[in-house]
Amino acid sequence: MARRKSILDLLERGDGKDGKVGTLTRVASPKNCAESETLSGIKLKEFYGPEDVEQSSGLARKLGVPGEYPFTRGIHKDMYRGKLWTIRQFSGFGRAEDTNKRWKFLLSQGQTGLSTAFDMPTLMGLDSTSPLAYGEVGVEGVAIDTIYDLDKLFDGIPLDKVSVSFTINAPAIWLYSMYVCLAEKRGIDPRLLRGTIQNDILKEYHAQNEWIYPPEPSIKLIVDMFEYSPKYTPNFNIISVSGYHIREAGSNAIQELAFTLADGFAYVEAGIQRGLDVDYFAPRISFFFNCHIDFFEEIAKFRAARRIWARYLKERYGAKDPRSLKLRFHTQTAGCSLTAQQPEVNIIRTTIEALAAVLGGTQSLHTNSFDEALCLPSELSARISLRTQQVIAYETGVANVVDPLGGSYFVEKLTDTMEEEAEKYFDAILKMGNGSFYHGVIEGVKNGFFRKEIARASFEFQSKVERGERIIVGVNAFEDEEGGKFDFPKFRLNLDVQEQQIKFLEEIKSKRDGREVLRALKELKDAAKAQKNLIPYIKEAIKAIATEEEITETLKEVYGEFTDIKTL
Repeated sequence: MARRKSILDLLERGDGKDGKVGTLTRVASPKNCAESETLSGIKLKEFYGPEDVEQSSGLARKLGVPGEYPFTRGIHKDMYRGKLWTIRQFSGFGRAEDTNKRWKFLLSQGQTGLSTAFDMPTLMGLDSTSPLAYGEVGVEGVAIDTIYDLDKLFDGIPLDKVSVSFTINAPAIWLYSMYVCLAEKRGIDPRLLRGTIQNDILKEYHAQNEWIYPPEPSIKLIVDMFEYSPKYTPNFNIISVSGYHIREAGSNAIQELAFTLADGFAYVEAGIQRGLDVDYFAPRISFFFNCHIDFFEEIAKFRAARRIWARYLKERYGAKDPRSLKLRFHTQTAGCSLTAQQPEVNIIRTTIEALAAVLGGTQSLHTNSFDEALCLPSELSARISLRTQQVIAYETGVANVVDPLGGSYFVEKLTDTMEEEAEKYFDAILKMGNGSFYHGVIEGVKNGFFRKEIARASFEFQSKVERGERIIVGVNAFEDEEGGKFDFPKFRLNLDVQEQQIKFLEEIKSKRDGREVLRALKELKDAAKAQKNLIPYIKEAIKAIATEEEITETLKEVYGEFTDIKTL
């Protein structure tokens, strides 16, 4: 009879030729690993004391108090004691009716804001009937072709009572115009609409690759919204400058911080170039950050972001309205930190990341579902993600004190370091743009600067994982080699979605007035040629039941397409 293995036998496992660390194995000491530095490579001391922060001139000035410049400690005086962050789970799949059902489920479970995922054709300005859309309709988000789809998406949902986030970029002006049209159709004053549209095209060129037009006309469309929205939808955030996708593409926290804020400054400069007062549009600029697993680095990143934004808006761009100086941001836990191996461990990762976002002062939060490395979230996994936020909010006590980590020697030093490292990237971007963030970012897009930097950081991280210097539980350490599979119900999409959506769109097109559609599209094209603000013309096309692709193709005739991005 074989001798039963003792715990000592198990502890000796993992010294095999493959170099992997198995279950209950000896993991290398942090002294020999990358654990003595942050994920961004910032070297860490064994401990921190007064000398690490007091040598900086004026700690009190750098910190301030919550709700006051430079907003290091938060943008509101009472933060979560006054109002909790918005619990906004990202969801979307199938047709409008499918996502509407999931939204209502999440709202019934305590979600406090809606966040919309669109399918790839919608994100790329394509109709569901396009040959390029085949196999993608409703797969990774909801399919939207016309205002009739948007109406079904918001069936039974009061537009003037709920805050809605739309994750869409290249066609953002189309979707925003459609949402305003839907409110008007329902007799709702658009000034009551609350929410955010992502509308950040620059990060698409850096990381996500979902662009349509070249950078300059794409930014022009964004500035059209800067000009229009404060007057007609004053409670709606007209852009969410996104570092999330930059991080998901492989950047480190420093790059995410620097590239996101540089993009924000580029948009500010574009608005000013239009002749808009910075305080007219800057209060409606918001941000969207990733929250990765390096707990303290992420908290420091958020604190540094607030301080940098406030300083630049005040000192470089002359903003006087305190609202322009307040960096408001949504956070999503790191999708790239989720593993297909031992997916139940993702619940722990997401919880830690969500806690860091809260301690960092987020205004809105999405927690990823544990099964997202394998499939779209099921109702079970979505509910667990929602409950994660609710436990943090109502059981842990972390919302009871504003900026509870403020004054920590380590956190303050790390915040300073993040700011200093971001400034190095700002210098490089300004150099490319001859002193302008707008021109520097566009030049960095065209010469591949951002993509090369992100690729370098991604390669460095993966190399550390493969060498065992950075431990990922269940992947290169503590693997479950003897079974113990975690069984859970997996989401399954209705395979008839594409056929049903195409049929619905064809029916709508057969009933509309084709001559009215052509008239509206011609007026839109003429307005684009004349460099006019396009929102009124896009609204008219939407009311005539022009489809997304028809509007997109009309603007392509004027703006062209973007393909000139340098390979690495």
